Amino acid sequence: MKKAEIIAVGTELLLGQIANTNAQFLAKQLSTLGYHHHFQTVVGDNAERLKHVLDVATTRSDLIILTGGLGPTKDDLTKEVVAEFLTETLVIHEPSLQFIEQYFIKVNRPMTENNKKQALVINNAHVLMNHNGMAPGMVYEGENKQFVLLPGPPKEMIPMVENELIPYFLKGKETNTIVSKELKFFGIGESILETKIIDLLENQSNPTIAPLASEGEVMLRVTASAEDEVAANKLIEQAEHQIRERVGQFIYGSNGDNLFIVLSKKLKEHNLSISAAESLTGGLFSKRMTDIPGNSSIFKGSIVCYSNEVKQNLLNVPKELLEKEGAVSIECAKSLVENIQSVSRSDVSISFTGEAGPIASEEVPVGKVYIGIKIADSPAIVKEFQFSGSREQIRLSSVKNGASLLVKLIDESQDL
Repeated sequence: MKKAEIIAVGTELLLGQIANTNAQFLAKQLSTLGYHHHFQTVVGDNAERLKHVLDVATTRSDLIILTGGLGPTKDDLTKEVVAEFLTETLVIHEPSLQFIEQYFIKVNRPMTENNKKQALVINNAHVLMNHNGMAPGMVYEGENKQFVLLPGPPKEMIPMVENELIPYFLKGKETNTIVSKELKFFGIGESILETKIIDLLENQSNPTIAPLASEGEVMLRVTASAEDEVAANKLIEQAEHQIRERVGQFIYGSNGDNLFIVLSKKLKEHNLSISAAESLTGGLFSKRMTDIPGNSSIFKGSIVCYSNEVKQNLLNVPKELLEKEGAVSIECAKSLVENIQSVSRSDVSISFTGEAGPIASEEVPVGKVYIGIKIADSPAIVKEFQFSGSREQIRLSSVKNGASLLVKLIDESQDL
């Protein structure tokens, strides 16, 4: 497999003024295309430093992708530096120049001279048209190296990669179909998951298996290349079967799924409505559920019961219970989940109470959380958790664990 490297150009990236999301996106694409990707570099808008970065990159990588620095201003110097590095000239790409000129006519604004700079491309490069901005991208095929230049704005870069660059890479290849499938895991850490499938990761070739972790979840992207989609999917199925044999109990979905989408599908499948009583989560569970279009058919509503007064007055939690057991308790979570179901007349209900920190209160440690769940007429169930991390992480862990619990308990209730 060839080695690829990403170079992001822009002083604003170095200063932390914007996040380098382009590198994240490109890294995923390189994995899909079957490249080894070992290095990423961020360099400011400085010609000498960019030349040095290119010198280093060419000693260790076959494909060098640069993003940013293709605009009209003086500090946009990527293609000038790369052209000099390759001992090539810059030439006007007429289709791009016409596109830029038409844009200014369309918006009824005068076109300044420096905008013509955006139509310059490296001589002998394959041009990648920019249908979402002005500066085109390009691919330069050296003797043993490939150089790709892409615009910096993600709204321009992403569609250019998907619609121009990837088809260019695949053109003429025998195995010109690449298919990926993402397996979503919850309840297992990245390190444990890797240990369970370490031999599959070490011996991979086609398909490739790439682990990724984010927000308390783990994902495995399985990517296969073949002569057609049917053959690629068959390779993916074989790899997925091996993975499921070992850690299938932690897989909750695939591709575009998240825990709340899976929960929503489960509720709709069984014609169940849901409501929520949220104390420490402050409405986060409700937001995640209502972020999904069409969930008005299943989501009855919620009460953010942050204060004890609201717990008493709107959700009928007895004052004596709060005084004796406290708001962060099994008893309070149970009362909340029972009463929100009654108030909303939902089939399923969930409650969250706990201490998100950063300072502990009521003699409860930071991260202590109780999640209550009630399904139809079954007795309420309360689960206790001890989470760690920031206030935001504790809240996110709470709602994700709540969604995961609901999926499992709804399945179990339907099997009875």
